[in-house]
Amino acid sequence: MTEFTNHDHRFMAQALRLAERGAWTTRPNPMVGCVIVADGGVVGEGFHVRKGGPHAEVVALEAAGAAARGATAYVTLEPCAHTGSTGPCADALIAAGVARVVAAMRDPFPQVDGAGFERLRAAGIAVASGLMEAQARALNRGFLSRVERGRPWLRVKLACSLDGRTALANGESKWISSAASRADVMRWRARAGALLTGSGTVLADDPQLTVRLDTGAPVATPLRVVLDAGLATIARGNIRDAAAPTLYVHAHDTKVPKGFDAPRASVARDAAGQLDLAAVLALLAEGGINEIQVEAGATLSGAFLRAGLVDELLLYIAPVLLGERGRPLFDGLGIETMAQRLQLQTVETRRIGDDLRLRLQPAGA
Repeated sequence: MTEFTNHDHRFMAQALRLAERGAWTTRPNPMVGCVIVADGGVVGEGFHVRKGGPHAEVVALEAAGAAARGATAYVTLEPCAHTGSTGPCADALIAAGVARVVAAMRDPFPQVDGAGFERLRAAGIAVASGLMEAQARALNRGFLSRVERGRPWLRVKLACSLDGRTALANGESKWISSAASRADVMRWRARAGALLTGSGTVLADDPQLTVRLDTGAPVATPLRVVLDAGLATIARGNIRDAAAPTLYVHAHDTKVPKGFDAPRASVARDAAGQLDLAAVLALLAEGGINEIQVEAGATLSGAFLRAGLVDELLLYIAPVLLGERGRPLFDGLGIETMAQRLQLQTVETRRIGDDLRLRLQPAGA
């Protein structure tokens, strides 16, 4: 096993921070950062901004110039060895004359998957990998989910009262969470490739499902996805505006109305007659979606959880009480005994304004 120094950890941490700067723009590509170090100091650094643009290694090498010869390159993901929108980064590192490459992890993408490391070693470059791999995997959990599991990383966003209610009995829910929490949700939306909701939420709330930030930072607009088995929502307003692209997913057996020309796709129904949610995720993965943020009601959120397809819950808890008649977080879980309870593990706890934000993952995921 390779032993890494404190300097190695320091520069890889810097590369990971750089990589995260592309969280709102790189998709469907992974976030990657690179730091070039010579004589103990940084001579070049960069991160991948967007698909079709230069990769992190190329940006860092251009900044380093001649100082890259004999240097160490710290990169958060194995350098690519194939030609896509840009040329192979492994070749760029070889041409620049770097002496050592330290990568956080191997790239499981089939056209890379070790080939980058092999090309570097064949050119006489020392290669080490596995430094801060857990952090690198967490950073690119959506990309890795799509490549390794064939489905996007699925995050369910919910806001509730202290007694676990998402709305009053009549459906009124604006606003349970604080303005600070709603602004925080926008930042999470910005990193999602798709914002997904159900027909019930569209009919009841007419949501916009767009990213609205006051930072001025560039954002690759997420796809809006409406799960609507019978296409009951196609005449609704906000979801049909030009602020973002919208995809309607309906059942194979649904008759499509004449003149309906919005982007759409169909999937089979499951045994209960509902849309096959696993098929929906596979469909979106094929379209290059890395992360999905679900913003829906208790029925659809519960269906995803019951199907074992939820990777993460983003839960905002407001210091208010809505009472026993309020609507629950999830419907249809069918839990009747303590042995059937769903165990979650807390990944992060943070105060957002007056609210508490929890990031939770199913235990054992």
